[in-house]
Amino acid sequence: MDVHELAGGVLCTGIPGPRLDPETASALCRLRPSGVILFRRNFECVEQLRELTRELHGLPSAPLISIDHEGGKVMRLGAPFTQFPPARRIAATGEPEMAYAVGRAMAAELALVGIDLSFAPVLDVSSNPQNPVIGERAFGSDTAGAIAYALPFMRGLQDGGIIPCGKHFPGHGDTDRDSHLELPIVRRPRSELDAIELAPFRAAIDAGIPALMTAHVVYPTLDERNPATLSRRILDDLLRRELGFTGVIVSDDLQMHALDSQGSVATAALLSLRAGVDWLLICNDFKETLRAAEAIVTALENGSLDRAMVTAAATRIRLLPRRPPNTFPTPLPNTDHQALDDRIRSLTAASERTVG
Repeated sequence: MDVHELAGGVLCTGIPGPRLDPETASALCRLRPSGVILFRRNFECVEQLRELTRELHGLPSAPLISIDHEGGKVMRLGAPFTQFPPARRIAATGEPEMAYAVGRAMAAELALVGIDLSFAPVLDVSSNPQNPVIGERAFGSDTAGAIAYALPFMRGLQDGGIIPCGKHFPGHGDTDRDSHLELPIVRRPRSELDAIELAPFRAAIDAGIPALMTAHVVYPTLDERNPATLSRRILDDLLRRELGFTGVIVSDDLQMHALDSQGSVATAALLSLRAGVDWLLICNDFKETLRAAEAIVTALENGSLDRAMVTAAATRIRLLPRRPPNTFPTPLPNTDHQALDDRIRSLTAASERTVG
């Protein structure tokens, strides 16, 4: 792989709109990204989305198509995709098999339109009531609850042909700030991190989860200076060596304001790679992805970025399991999936009124 292909091989980029315009298509051909992430701006209808993913898969780099598809407020695809409730409400059924069923149903719908990977499940423990960004996205406010429902959800995605990516390592549940807006800090001692934050990630690793997303959060007990995304002590020493994770490490979006102090997205990209991130997620400005690629190429050429490390990262991404397109066709809207959604909402109506 030459340096340009290697740079693209560690990038997952957002794209501007619902169709692959000639300018973007040409830039993607030059960039050769290993991934594309989709948002609401990329979706108009089922047939349009299938055509978009078909064109993206047909690019020279055959990128994996990814999306945030958790349920609740983190759903990039509107109707006719089933609008499942958030993780907390699924767990409120008291039936872990419901989490599996939702994961399996979501996977069938995503596979129908050519999506390969979902940035789910959330493995954070919602232990801080003041948390502005996790809350109902977590399956539990305690470790046991998070594990009991997140892992079946993960298996449902996998059995439906979708690659799961757990998040946000090593845990975003105890923050009182939103990392989209500013840099949070979690000041738990190591013993509490082990017992609470890290436990669901250990369980997911033991269950074979193929990818994990980092948190733009500082954990002074683990690294007094750097957020997890930029911390070799957290990503290499802890996640790789201590916890034994061999899959793909994905950064959270490098355009989030928690990383503003780094100066530029390109700088954050280089720091992330040096820390041990494999796949760099740049979501909302395609030009920033191109700038990051240029920075990676320059760093590889001048030796300030280890080529062997980047090659290993790109290889791990390429080895993520891919299914043939449209292996699991399913009608949309799907009456069975809607019945599952109705069942969950019925089972949890009383508890939802109590929470509200």
